[in-house]
Amino acid sequence: IKVKIPFGNKYLDAIFSVPEKKSTYGVILTHGAGGDMNFPQLLSLAAYLASHGVLCLRFTCKGLNVAYRTKAFKTVVEYLKLSDDYKLSGVFLAGRSMGSRAAASLIRQLSQDDDDDDDFIQGLICLSYPLHRPKLQSKLRDEDLLSIRCPVLFVSGSADEMCEKQLLEGVASKMKAPKKIHWIDKANHGMAVKGRTTDDVMEEINAQVFSWLRENVELEHN
Repeated sequence: IKVKIPFGNKYLDAIFSVPEKKSTYGVILTHGAGGDMNFPQLLSLAAYLASHGVLCLRFTCKGLNVAYRTKAFKTVVEYLKLSDDYKLSGVFLAGRSMGSRAAASLIRQLSQDDDDDDDFIQGLICLSYPLHRPKLQSKLRDEDLLSIRCPVLFVSGSADEMCEKQLLEGVASKMKAPKKIHWIDKANHGMAVKGRTTDDVMEEINAQVFSWLRENVELEHN
């Protein structure tokens, strides 16, 4: 279901992937620096989640400014929260690459707003989190991650040129939040693996995301 979400004097294009049965939880998903909400990995994950009973709202926000992307993400969260069509108990924020930075930045912002103490945001899913620029391992983008308290799932390639394995593991060990890292063996930042099909890699990613979601929803509401 296509929707246009008002954002300032513009609209954000978004698409709901709706499960057959009413969903209690949703995932809001966005793309990286390039591409849009129809990026193949996002399409694959959204379809998988909806077929397993999880509502997924993915949106496009062009722009290479993380603050701008974070603002857009916030608008989408508010939109879904106030939606009469889908009354959700909570959402998980998910993004690929730069989209996951925007999601992390938003969660940090919301946790710092004293008036915003609700539990609507249940967790964060980072696909190919860009921990540093290629070859710039000395400058880590970890400040948002270190202040987050809700559960976090990282799905990263072990050969990701923007997220060196031991550096992410080091950041994770310092995080206060419950976290899990799933490494896709030999995958690069785009999740491509020599000798494996894209569909095969996506199956692994989708299954990981879904089982983590299930664990976290059950933990909260058993």
